[in-house]
Amino acid sequence: MTVLRLRGFDIRKQYLNTQAQNEVLQAVRAVAETAPVFSPMTPYGKPMTVRMTSAGKYGWFSDASGYRYVRTHPSGTAWPDIPSPILDIWRAVSGVDRLPDCCLVNFYGEDARMGLHQDRDEADFSWPVVSVSLGDDGLFRIGNTTRGGKTESVWLQSGDVVVMGGAARLTYHGVDRIRFGTSTLLPKGGRINLTLRVVD
Repeated sequence: MTVLRLRGFDIRKQYLNTQAQNEVLQAVRAVAETAPVFSPMTPYGKPMTVRMTSAGKYGWFSDASGYRYVRTHPSGTAWPDIPSPILDIWRAVSGVDRLPDCCLVNFYGEDARMGLHQDRDEADFSWPVVSVSLGDDGLFRIGNTTRGGKTESVWLQSGDVVVMGGAARLTYHGVDRIRFGTSTLLPKGGRINLTLRVVD
């Protein structure tokens, strides 16, 4: 495993081996069986290019009313618990004792993107956000704590884990493109990104 530090982001390359990646993938599939993936609408009336679901006390949601956390899936059912293999990653890398309230699962198809944004729908920004990459490579772009200015990018591969905390917690970041077909983890290709967050 190689650890990169980029603008305060702790990027642990190849943190999860192939067996661990498959264990997490199976856990994600179980989550999606209970809480199927969906494409939320942005407050601007356009569907997001990523499909998503969640696990934990809360799930992340977006519609005309804005971005927020909600206690139930759009179907009305409660979100499933965060699976143990995913919580184990948080325990190992987050550096905090408290467990996350939400595991947001984003699925990126070949043409999916995520514009530069801050994770700021949580109550307390002193808690870190932990990100796990599975599947195809994603070009991860890191900006600044305010909009604009120069950015830097790094390719995230399957098994990479990123910890965003401290001064970097409110840094703008996004995914510019997917290098489709670079991983065999997902039979039909694509990238899955998990982000673990403390919400309350």
